[in-house]
Amino acid sequence: MSIPAGVDGDAPVRAYHEADINAPLNTVWRLHADVNAWPTWQTDITAAHIDGTFQPGASFEWTSYGFTVVSTIYAVAECARVLWGGTAGGITGVHEWIFSETPAGVHVTTNESFAGEPVEADVTAMQSALDSSLIAWLAHLKAAAESKG
Repeated sequence: MSIPAGVDGDAPVRAYHEADINAPLNTVWRLHADVNAWPTWQTDITAAHIDGTFQPGASFEWTSYGFTVVSTIYAVAECARVLWGGTAGGITGVHEWIFSETPAGVHVTTNESFAGEPVEADVTAMQSALDSSLIAWLAHLKAAAESKG
C-alpha cells in the first residue's frame, strides 16, 4: 500500500469541518499532537496511546465511540498539518488536520475520507457519524485550548 498524500477524494464518505480557536497555535498543536492525553480533554475518546514521538511512520491506537482504531501518521508539518489513517472494521479512513494562525488564534480545518464495504453498505449513516464525530472533536479541541489560553 502506498502512503496517502491526502484524503481519498473518491471515497463514498468525505467530511470537511473547520473552527476558529482563540488560543495560541502552540497550545492547540500540543493538545492535538499529545495522543496519550487525548482522553483527558476529548471525552469521545476513551483510550489513546502512542509509543514514541508524533512523527511520520508512528502508529497509535485509540478508541472512540467504542470503536478501536490503529492509525499511522503519514505526514507532519509541525504546528501546520498532520495526515494519518488506517483501516479498522473494513473501513479505511484518511484524516487530515490543518492549523493556521489568525489574529485571534488558530483556524483549524479537518478533512476525512471513509471507504470500504461497511461505508458503501450505509453511506448516509456513515456520513452522519463522521460529520458528528469531527464537529464534536473540533468543539472539544476548542474548549480545551481556550481553557488553557
